[in-house]
Amino acid sequence: MTNTQVPAVRPQRPATPSASTPRAATRDRATRVLATLFLAPTIVGIVVFTVVPIVGSVVLSLFHWNVIDSPSFAGAANYREVFTDSTVLVSFGNTLAFMVFAVALQLLVALVLALAVNGRMPMWLRSVFRSAFFFPLVLSAASISVVMKYLFNQDFGVVNWLLGLIGIAPVPWLTSENSAMAAVILVYVWQQFGFSFLLFVGGLNNIPKEIHEAASLDGATGLRKHLSVTLPLLSPTLLVASVVGIINALQVFEQPYVLTNGGPGDSTRTVVMVIYESAFEQLRFGEASAVGVLLFVLIMAVTALQFRLSRRFVHYQ
Repeated sequence: MTNTQVPAVRPQRPATPSASTPRAATRDRATRVLATLFLAPTIVGIVVFTVVPIVGSVVLSLFHWNVIDSPSFAGAANYREVFTDSTVLVSFGNTLAFMVFAVALQLLVALVLALAVNGRMPMWLRSVFRSAFFFPLVLSAASISVVMKYLFNQDFGVVNWLLGLIGIAPVPWLTSENSAMAAVILVYVWQQFGFSFLLFVGGLNNIPKEIHEAASLDGATGLRKHLSVTLPLLSPTLLVASVVGIINALQVFEQPYVLTNGGPGDSTRTVVMVIYESAFEQLRFGEASAVGVLLFVLIMAVTALQFRLSRRFVHYQ
């Protein structure tokens, strides 16, 4: 016969909630208070500088107000005036056209340069290119536009001088309806592509090298590899860059205002320029607020459409 030993069971100590529960509750309360204190400046800033102006613009769009006289209720009259004002309608068309061409060119230039910089080159040279491409973004858009206005001048601008070296006649960049918008787009893209460039560089660095090596073993090379492998894996970054780019492009103001002042005619007049002119030059704050509300709705609609389409075209690893 074998003796079987039954393991001794250690008696469990009864829980003493009176010693730990109040302390844990106090700790949780202190954590919530500390988190609230850290979040309070951000929340207050969002409410004061974002929520309140949006609500105020919506309310003001229902009134006629010129700052001097008391506001008078107008209802939907400001919106009816907006939809019958040819200048406002032209500005919306110009802004949408600017958005399409500027964002497309910005993303294309940023992607090509990001692929080039991400290739084989010394690390110090890669850092130089990253800094150089991002540098225009930290400069003032108004100051850049002043310089570019001289560079694109038809008579003594450097751009036409360079074109003359290869036999091209001077181009009226800023005084012709056919070329003024192109000049504004070029200046805007030159300053803004650095942000998308950095996004693409970060996205390319997050793509595993094994995937490219496997694609090379399957025979994919050059453009085929980028179209079949790089772009699908980079699609989340492309979505972020396009959303930010479109939102910024729909609010463009400094470049067309400084370069052409909306001209010639109304060929480069944008929605934000109309808001500025209506509010601060004509003192029609109600009509300006109505245009601003419509621009806000347009931005929200375009952004929602982008996220809707992203379900089909964006691929996550």
